[in-house]
Amino acid sequence: MTNDQVSRLIGGSFGLAFVQMNAGTLPTAAAAPLRVLAILAFLRIVLTRRRPAEAVAGDARPPRGPGFGRGYWYVVAAEVLGLGVGLYVIANVLNKPSATVAWIAFVVGVHFFGLAVVWKRAALHVLAASMAVCGLAGLVLAACDVSKPVIAVVSGIVPGVLLLGSVLWSGRSTRNA
Repeated sequence: MTNDQVSRLIGGSFGLAFVQMNAGTLPTAAAAPLRVLAILAFLRIVLTRRRPAEAVAGDARPPRGPGFGRGYWYVVAAEVLGLGVGLYVIANVLNKPSATVAWIAFVVGVHFFGLAVVWKRAALHVLAASMAVCGLAGLVLAACDVSKPVIAVVSGIVPGVLLLGSVLWSGRSTRNA
């Protein structure tokens, strides 16, 4: 399995998790279709093998996908630290458990800015900004004591759909190669 395939599975898995965990706050009539669609999108990611681009003439090795080197691990370490500190503050200082999903969406979004730089993939900036905005919106909603289902949609389901869609979109050009 290539680094690119692994990164697609990671993104798809987190997208699926965002939708599955947050759909439970909605009525069953809304939650069930969302969950089924998320599962179908994830299955499409799993079952679609993205082929590497053509090798450059004289180069027997296919181009490498995103690297999981030192830069990647620095980004992940910063993400874990940000999640831990923020979740501690939300739970023990602010006592706003409804803000948890919003903080997670914000930090995951910001981590994509780092990955965009490390992997030299400018398109990840769009995903990063979109998810970070969803997280910030959810934090504002939590501060205003808006209901948990609204926060779950804005900061949980929408970011999950963004992740799944981003992974599916990134594989569109090579799907039928």
